[in-house]
Amino acid sequence: MRNDWKMSKPPATMRAMVFEQVGAPLRPVELPVPSPAPNELLLRVEACGVCRTDLHLLDGEVAIAQPPRVLGHQVVARNVADGRRVGVPWLGWTDGDCSQCRAGRENLCEHARFTGCDIDGGFAEYTVADERFCFELASDEPPEQIAPLLCAGLIGYRSLRMCGDAQRIGFYGFGASAHILAQLVAWQGREVYAFTRSGDEPAQALARELGAAWAGSSDEAPPQALDAAIIFAAVGPLVPVALRALRPGGTVVCAGIHMSDIPAFPYEILWGERTIRSVANLTRADGIEFLELAAQAGVRSHVTTYVLEDANQALGDLRAGAFRGAAVLVI
Repeated sequence: MRNDWKMSKPPATMRAMVFEQVGAPLRPVELPVPSPAPNELLLRVEACGVCRTDLHLLDGEVAIAQPPRVLGHQVVARNVADGRRVGVPWLGWTDGDCSQCRAGRENLCEHARFTGCDIDGGFAEYTVADERFCFELASDEPPEQIAPLLCAGLIGYRSLRMCGDAQRIGFYGFGASAHILAQLVAWQGREVYAFTRSGDEPAQALARELGAAWAGSSDEAPPQALDAAIIFAAVGPLVPVALRALRPGGTVVCAGIHMSDIPAFPYEILWGERTIRSVANLTRADGIEFLELAAQAGVRSHVTTYVLEDANQALGDLRAGAFRGAAVLVI
């Protein structure tokens, strides 16, 4: 990354990795540097996390209505006008006036627009973002450390809120979100039980390093009944597995934007006032609360970094589970 951005006028063009169609790799292109509209900031991207949602977009499981599109919604960037560091999350714009927004549920806005899906995101040297939906960030942290907090961390935190005061919480899938949330849960004095794919010893070892009380494969029963479970993996058959691990009154939270079909299961594993619920997107209040708590808890992201032009490699490695923690493009 150039270090003279504050002194230089932005160039006319920028490098970007662009989604063009489902099933095709991102294409490296030169695009005009965007011009900010009213309420928008022109941002010089420092880093952008690579998210499971990006794979859902590539695979057509979450639709991009108007390609081509620059993906990336965990953006750490500098405001070109004054050098402030900001974070750009998945929620990029809401109308503020629909029934959901008026009820305080902007994450469910009827006309919401999402970064890297409906709005060009951070897989580029520059981007623009609505200032009202950006988060102020500390200037002294490495950008690759912060980037995973802006979606993996935020969705994990919103999922945790759905667990109420649960003390024993199961995490099904131990990737970017879970490895961040495990640190926060341990700091709060609660217990994490980490479930991974069978034989994924590196993920289980990371879970233990980050304070998990137990780590094993998803086909194992936990040593104690769980108060709640969060399913981070996009695997529908894990829902009945998690239900069977719950005590009566417990909750299963489905944290992904997409999940494969949930198979039929016997009513007896739901009975006992167990619940299943989903988490959708985030609110700005979630972001403010989580970033403050993450700083207090000393949360650290375990990251594998890639350069912008290696975005397809990062996505492939994410799909294959080839690294522990999170992947981040450093730009």
